[in-house]
Amino acid sequence: MDYYTRAVEYRKELHKIPEVGMKEFKTTEYILNALKVMGYEVEAALETGAIAYKKGTDESSSIAFRADIDALAIQEETVGETKSEHEGYMHGCGHDYHIAVLLGFAEYLKDVETSCNIVFIFQPAEESPGGARPIVESGKLDRFNITEIYGLHIWPYLDQGKIGVKPGPLMAMSGEFELDLIGKGGHGAVPNSAIDPIFISSQVISSLQSIVSRNIEPIDDAVVTVGYIRGGSVHNVIPGKVEMGGTIRAFRQEVYDRIKERIATICEGIAKAYEMEIEVRITDFYKPVDNDEKLTEEFIKSQGNVVEIVKPYMTGEDFSFYQAEYPGVFFFLGSKNEEKGFIQPLHNSRFQADDQVIKNGIDSYINLLKYKSVIE
Repeated sequence: MDYYTRAVEYRKELHKIPEVGMKEFKTTEYILNALKVMGYEVEAALETGAIAYKKGTDESSSIAFRADIDALAIQEETVGETKSEHEGYMHGCGHDYHIAVLLGFAEYLKDVETSCNIVFIFQPAEESPGGARPIVESGKLDRFNITEIYGLHIWPYLDQGKIGVKPGPLMAMSGEFELDLIGKGGHGAVPNSAIDPIFISSQVISSLQSIVSRNIEPIDDAVVTVGYIRGGSVHNVIPGKVEMGGTIRAFRQEVYDRIKERIATICEGIAKAYEMEIEVRITDFYKPVDNDEKLTEEFIKSQGNVVEIVKPYMTGEDFSFYQAEYPGVFFFLGSKNEEKGFIQPLHNSRFQADDQVIKNGIDSYINLLKYKSVIE
């Protein structure tokens, strides 16, 4: 069985056992067993996940490749032979394809001489709570002397057969904010005796939406989105509290910090104006994915005419934590295929892709190593 055929089988088997972040126990066992059969030196990444290692003729440096392995808490609605066997969970973001690509790549390389070491990182919890940062902070990668790192994401917004990439910022840094508006409950017919947090929440939302348009330079990209609001349950009762929250996205740290500062200041001002309290909690998540200029240029040349230079996206990716330590390139693997009906977006209960996408992913890594003369 060749590496591509085996990789397709890996994907089908992994698709049946989706597990969410830091709970990928069956997935990890499957990956470890597959790597051991290939003859690789393997170890656990964290409580879940795996790291495999192949020695090169020159052991002084390593090139790393990463795949994320977690799934989503979504009830699958795809049509086909291969379906999730875990009720309420599915690989709706294509991480089963990512694993299959990296396992297939490992299958290809197992008997191939490489001029440097190769490290395969099967990372848990990309969706949440994030697995890249704890892997980096654990020091488990330190012994490999990694000089560059690569990762990919299947991308249904790009035609199958294409590779999307760009030097510099590709995906945004991200954070979340949570606000508790604490007013004073009362009768809906006597609003003057209450402090209405529902009305005040409308002022907060309007003011937050002014941050990007009035506090951020027009040439800087940024997003502030309120994603939920909860408060009240009875028609004639003014609640004492409203909860709301949302997401922050930016490409530059200074812009991100300015947004956080403005959220705090706006909430402080509105709270004072309405004689109430607003509790603000902001959680920082992923750094921006920022592709190394030189390595990206090499990568583009290695892939021939299938590359499209894409615009940056406001979605986030914790591959950025590896790039904070090592020069690296992250790219998109096109999977949109209208003829076969593979057009659903990521995080959709009907998301699927053609098996050929797996081979395209493996070949992108093979082409890269050949261009860099790591393999013949």
